Amino acid sequence: MTTANKITILRILLIPFFVVEVLYYVKSGNEAHRLAAILCFAVAAILDGVDGYIARHYNQWSELGTILDPLADKLLLVSGVVLLSFDHGARLGQFPFWLTGTIIGRDLLILIGMAVIHLTVGKVKVRPRLLGKCATVLQMICILWILLKWDDGLGDPAQGKYWIVVWTVMAAVCTGFSGLLYVWDGVRQLSASPSSVASEPPGKR
Repeated sequence: MTTANKITILRILLIPFFVVEVLYYVKSGNEAHRLAAILCFAVAAILDGVDGYIARHYNQWSELGTILDPLADKLLLVSGVVLLSFDHGARLGQFPFWLTGTIIGRDLLILIGMAVIHLTVGKVKVRPRLLGKCATVLQMICILWILLKWDDGLGDPAQGKYWIVVWTVMAAVCTGFSGLLYVWDGVRQLSASPSSVASEPPGKR
């Protein structure tokens, strides 16, 4: 249990608090709950960079970390995206369903692909992609943009709406293309496995 992994676990523990605070704000309209939700999300997002820095610079790489770190990212982002996909009236803005479908669809596709590779090859090798990191950052920006209510303001409501459209489109594009890259990596791993080589069934030999 390295320091980096302890920070990652703290990120995971912050997610239920984030979800609860958003729900309390939507129900009551108390701004303290919205600010608490923003704080939880921002701290979890910042700690994402902190644990990565510690793991790289202090040689704290571990098998557990390779599982927990992306899991913490996915749980935080999917929780935020799903919460903000519902209509909360005048309380908060709403994500378009096509963005929610793109994000969840990509993650499900990757999860199924990892399960297939694990059962076929025995070990999954995940190579981080720059486009995937860009998608993560853009998704975080979209969530914070709505939580901060910048989609309604920035001095000009039209400007706020314009930028949330820009962020959501960029997030969807990066998410979709990064998913295709991960699928390509998975196909290459399956192709390189001896179990993928064609052979005659045992009964025909």
